[in-house]
Amino acid sequence: MFVVPEDVSAFHKGNLDALLKFTDTLAQASEQLFDLQVKSAKAGTAEAIKQLRALTGAKDVQEFVSLQTSFSQANAEKVFGFARAVYGWATETQAEISKLVDGQVSELNKSLATTIDKAAKAAPSGSEYAFAAVKQAMSSANQAYDAITKASKQVVEMTEATVASTANSIAPAAAKKKVA
Repeated sequence: MFVVPEDVSAFHKGNLDALLKFTDTLAQASEQLFDLQVKSAKAGTAEAIKQLRALTGAKDVQEFVSLQTSFSQANAEKVFGFARAVYGWATETQAEISKLVDGQVSELNKSLATTIDKAAKAAPSGSEYAFAAVKQAMSSANQAYDAITKASKQVVEMTEATVASTANSIAPAAAKKKVA
């Protein structure tokens, strides 16, 4: 038998530590999002009250329409800013979770390789080919995981570039509308 109780205990301790890190990361991310939403809600409410007071003080229809147009543009920019902040939060949270998952996968691979090596040493002669096949399958799975990870990082980079490009093109367009 090649399973040692200390190895099993260490494996479960490592999994518990990883779970606690993951939970802590999610709790911090949730707290950040909640804080962003509360601050945005407070600012939005204050701005809405300010705008309503300005609209009720309008002396004629032309001033009312002018105020309403300028408030609409300002509100659209604020909503866009909030969306950018949420996107930034999501990107940061995804990066943290990816680091945790990558670390856990790496540790799992090391643990599995060690277990396979121990099993191979304790196995009867003639089983080397079976263990070689298992190691080859592990290597192939790791290569596939690396390829998927690399592809997902490229998708994230492309998405970030698209969002940045869109943000850069919307801001000047909003400024042109204000001037017009």
